[in-house]
Amino acid sequence: MATYIYETIPQEPGQEPRRFEVQQKMSDPPLEKDPETGLPVKRIITGGSGVIFSGTSILSMNSKGGR
Repeated sequence: MATYIYETIPQEPGQEPRRFEVQQKMSDPPLEKDPETGLPVKRIITGGSGVIFSGTSILSMNSKGGR
């Protein structure tokens, strides 16, 4: 299951949006309303977390041509 972030769409000026997370299957349709308040919501796109390594790797240091 994936975790999605949703944000309510304020209906009145000055109303703060509420962000919340929901675990859903990727095949599930996106939510249309906040389960707590009933306000309309939009799904927020966020960056994923990944690891990027740069520089010399341990594997290349062990090879004859890596030195």
